[in-house]
Amino acid sequence: MIKYMRFIKIIFPVITFSFMFGAVVAQQVPMYSQYIMNGFLINPSLAGRDGYTTVNLTVRQQWVGLAGAPSTYAASFQTRILKNSYISKSTSVRKKLIKPTKGGKVGLGGYIFNDNNGIMKRTGMQATYAYHLSLGQTGGYPNNLSFGLALSAYQYAINTDGLIYDHDDPLLNTYDRSVFIPDFNFGASFTTSKYYAGFAMTNIIRGSLLFADTSNNQRSELGHYFLTGGIKFPLTTDWEIEPSALIKSSDMFFKSVQMDLTARVRYKGDYWAGLSWRTGDAIVLMMGFKYDRFLLAYAFDFTLTDIRTQSFGTHELTLAVKFGESARRYRWINAY
Repeated sequence: MIKYMRFIKIIFPVITFSFMFGAVVAQQVPMYSQYIMNGFLINPSLAGRDGYTTVNLTVRQQWVGLAGAPSTYAASFQTRILKNSYISKSTSVRKKLIKPTKGGKVGLGGYIFNDNNGIMKRTGMQATYAYHLSLGQTGGYPNNLSFGLALSAYQYAINTDGLIYDHDDPLLNTYDRSVFIPDFNFGASFTTSKYYAGFAMTNIIRGSLLFADTSNNQRSELGHYFLTGGIKFPLTTDWEIEPSALIKSSDMFFKSVQMDLTARVRYKGDYWAGLSWRTGDAIVLMMGFKYDRFLLAYAFDFTLTDIRTQSFGTHELTLAVKFGESARRYRWINAY
């Protein structure tokens, strides 16, 4: 319990500090309500952290019913390059695992995405390298310090088809309608069996490399920052509650701080439901379950702003498949 209190003392001032700021302005990166289920999408250090090979699909439709509303589609893959497989050497095929792997410090991952927001569209990909360090054990479970670096590349495009606008508008007429932007993202995280914390940042070089840029106009890609933390409290043998927080910001720090406060209740680790409050934006209801190696989760955002009168809320669906639990079918996981 003392360890929990120390963690709370660290995270509480950060949470309190974030309440000093107002609502977030428009961001240049996709938003996800179920960041807990696939933290790899916002923090590259989580690639391969649990030792499994995971394929994940996420579909998010924001403000359904509103013309030009944001939508996001993402498909990700991540794995751990294992030196020794705890799964194939120490367990039977059907046994439920507690520690999925041991050994192997390198995680690899990547994802492709399509993010639409009105007339603006971003389509791209990211390739990630992560390195995991073991810092002893707590309760027989390893404590991991992880670092990740990702190369991202995306096309930023503006589509004016069907748009009613002033054709003499200097902004739309002098900027390229499509450019290609490579950049880098970085992340670090620390995880134990009871709690976790992480930090990530995007667009390290702020989009200073541009391809297909002919206008020579000054452009500004914002850097975004993500601070995450969570802790698990066992209620009974089968039930546990997991409060967590995600703090998001950008280079426009004093105008764009936003936080997600979330609490999830899990039953036997296979079923969960939760509630999240996104400051200045929405209340999020989420639920999901695990069957064999498949995980399915759904989230619904109840919008708190005036836009709720013009839309039917926001829907987000996530499907994940984890490979590596079967020693017979996935012996390739031993490669290093």
